[in-house]
Parts: sequence; C-alpha cells; structure tokens
Amino acid sequence: MAVVLAGVLTAVSGRYGFHRDELYFLAASRHLAWGYVDQPPLTPFLTGVAAALFGDTPAGLRVVATLASVVTVVVVVLVARELGAGRWGQAIAAWCTAVAGFVLGLGHMVSTATFDLLAWVTICWLLLRLLRTGDGRWWVPIGVAVGVSLLNKFLVALLLVAVLVALLVTEQRRVLRSGWLAVGVVVGVAVAGPTLWWQATHDWPQLRVAGGISSDDGAENRLLFVPMQILQLSPLLAPVWVAGFVRLWRDPAMRWARPIAWAYPVLAVLVLLVGGKPYYALPLLIVIMAAGGETVAAWTRRGRRAFLLGAGLAAAAVTSAVVALPVLPPADVSVVNPINKEQGEQIGWPRLVAAVARGWAEIPAQDRRRAVVFTQNYGQAGAIDHYGPDHGLPAAYSGHMSYADWGPPPDSADGPVLLVRQAGGRGAERFFTGCREVARVDNGVGVDNEEQGSVVALCSGTVEPWSTLWPRLRHFY
Repeated sequence: MAVVLAGVLTAVSGRYGFHRDELYFLAASRHLAWGYVDQPPLTPFLTGVAAALFGDTPAGLRVVATLASVVTVVVVVLVARELGAGRWGQAIAAWCTAVAGFVLGLGHMVSTATFDLLAWVTICWLLLRLLRTGDGRWWVPIGVAVGVSLLNKFLVALLLVAVLVALLVTEQRRVLRSGWLAVGVVVGVAVAGPTLWWQATHDWPQLRVAGGISSDDGAENRLLFVPMQILQLSPLLAPVWVAGFVRLWRDPAMRWARPIAWAYPVLAVLVLLVGGKPYYALPLLIVIMAAGGETVAAWTRRGRRAFLLGAGLAAAAVTSAVVALPVLPPADVSVVNPINKEQGEQIGWPRLVAAVARGWAEIPAQDRRRAVVFTQNYGQAGAIDHYGPDHGLPAAYSGHMSYADWGPPPDSADGPVLLVRQAGGRGAERFFTGCREVARVDNGVGVDNEEQGSVVALCSGTVEPWSTLWPRLRHFY
C-alpha cells in the first residue's frame, strides 16, 4: 500500500502548480535560520534540500512530502501491530490511512502539517511501546521525536498536554514516575533548543500568529470542527475510527492503551478552546483508526463482509483523491474548494507574475533601478521571486510573516512602487502615493482562490522612507 501511495502521489505531483506555502518555503530556504515568525526551521530546510536534489519544481519539492506520507503509512502499521493487530488488521490500517483525504492532501504538497503528521504518529507509536512494556527507557526516543517535531511545528505541545491529562486520569500514570522521563525531557529540549531560543529572543512571534488565526478564524474553526473531522479523513472511514475508539475504551485487553482513547477528546477540547484549525486533531484520530483495523478484520471474517470493506475502501480512495489531489481539470477545482481550499491555491501563480510584469513595463526604464515591487502577502512575493526573473522582475518585498525580516528596501529605492494586493486589500495603498491600477490578475480558469482578481497598482512613491514605514507594513496574519 505504501508503494501504491508513492506511485499515485508521484504521478500527480506536477499537476496544477506550487501552493502558496511552497513558494514561501522556497524563499525561506534561501534565508535559513533557526526560526521564523510563523514556523520553526525544519520544513524550509527540507524544502531547500528537495529543491537542490530534485529541482525547484512542484514535482521536485514534493518528493519529500511523498516520502513522509509513505513512512507515515508504515508507522501507522506499526501502531496497529503494537495494538495487537494481525497481518489482516495491519493491512486494513494501512489501506485506511493511505486512502484518507487528509493523508493524500498532505502527501501531495510540502507543508508543515505533512511532517507534523509523521511526527505525531511516531510519538504515539513510541508512547504505546512505553505503555505496553512499562520500560521507562522509551521516554528517551519519545523525547527525540518530540524535539524533532518542535523543530517543525509547535503544535505538538497540544498533543503533549492531551497525553499528560490522559495519563493522569488512567492507571497508566505510573509511567510518569520513571526517572527516564526527566532524561527524555532534557533530550527533547536539547534537540529543539535552538528554535526555542530563537523564538524567545524574538519575543515569541509564533504566539502572535496563533493569536491571529484564533481571532480571525476561531469562530469558523469551532463551528466546522466536528464535520471536518469526518470530511477531511473520509466519511466512509468513520466506522473504522469509531471501532478503534470503542476498542481502546472498552476492550479489557486494551486497558493499557486507554490513554490514547482519553487523549483524543482532551485534544479536541484544547483545539476548540484555542480556536485552532480542525485538522490539528486528525493525526491522533488516525492513530485511533489504526486501532480499529483489528476490529474490522474480525468483522470481515463473516459472510461477504470483505467485499463490502473492499468496496468501501475503493469508494473512499476515489472520493478522497477527487477532494485532495489535483485530478480534476483546473476549471473544476471550485467544486472541491469548500472542503479543501488548498487545491485552488495551487492555480494561477504564473499568470499573477505575468500581470505584475505588465505593471513593471509601465515604469520608465530609467526609473526601474529605484523602483520596488511590494506585495500584500508571502504567496505573491514567493511567486514573483520564483517566476519573476524570467520576466525581468526584481526580487519582491513584503511585510507579511518572515518576508518582513528580509526587508526593508533601501531608502535609496525612492522611485515608483509596484503594489500587488488582493481585490479587497485597499488599505495597503494608504502607505503609498499616486496609486493607479495597471493590471488585474486572472488565473484563466475562473477558480475563486485568494489571488483571483488581485490588483497590480503602480504608485509614484512612499509616504515616508522605507526604513520609517517598514514597522507599520509588517503583519503576522
């Protein structure tokens, strides 16, 4: 199943185009640091490695995402085996993971969540080995896994809190008395120390980003939490993870693994409290789904139920692929955007840069050495940095996320400003003078993504020197 998954992801990896985050990671890989305002360094680093080894194309970058998803399937099988599944139960766990829309979507493109999923299932597998054996030495590899996870995304802190609560309310709390726990904590902090230090010395900017997500999208995230738990995996897989939860909760033989069942509702409450995105809880739900593999295996041994299982998995594979992978004609992506908006964010970047190039052509040649291209967000800036050289465009500047740390333009750049903003982002123009629209972005297929209808405005200059203006241009979300 892992080989089939690798083949499918590779076959479609070059369709559509870069996602906005991938363009941002490419830019960040050229400014390697121990941290960024919105993320630790691991994903930009892996993006740079992939670009160097396989090319800075969508297919090249996505080799590492494919490999991460393949390894995720293997680790989920190890989880199922740890929970007592036989070969058939392990196979079912592998199939369910590989056809889940969430896994397919993360395997298709490079994102922090791609590697976060692998980290979480690995931590849970190691935790299960600790719980089953009672051997406190497992705290050391758990610490390593947590440290690496923190180098990728701080979201693992929610998992740690959920697991701690789950251990405290069950008889498995005895594993917390092991002296190896302290060793594991020290190891985890040592691995993640550089990025934690970077955040601490930069006033924890990731907390501001998280606050922006909560304040802007928190209400919507809470409202969609339950339906997205079902839709983003696949409604057809719901019986498997429900069976897994019931098995962990009720089966006396699984009493030692009950903290995993407790951890999921605790994690769900934490995500709801912070207004986080619904997918934050899905890695743990995949672990619980692995527990359901053995239950489903036993169910299929009677009558024609194996045929029903096969039909259900095939249907889940097809529907998940349509939602999560670039298999539809680009003009039809709007059909799946309400469930997976990341599909639409992979369309139209070369056309956006072509529109910027038309605006750049409006600037007299003698003024271009003092001109600046300034964008509203990192996706626009990343696209211009990647595709712009073919159009004769200079590097872009932006006040968004870590792009703000890679600026400002020199004050000697006191000529025209080519402003790229989203259709509703008129507020950006107050920082510039004499702005007029010179081009508008059309992705060519009518997909209603964030950049469709974006405006390219040519402004005569800035209201203040760039060095004075820059702090006001910075924004974290």
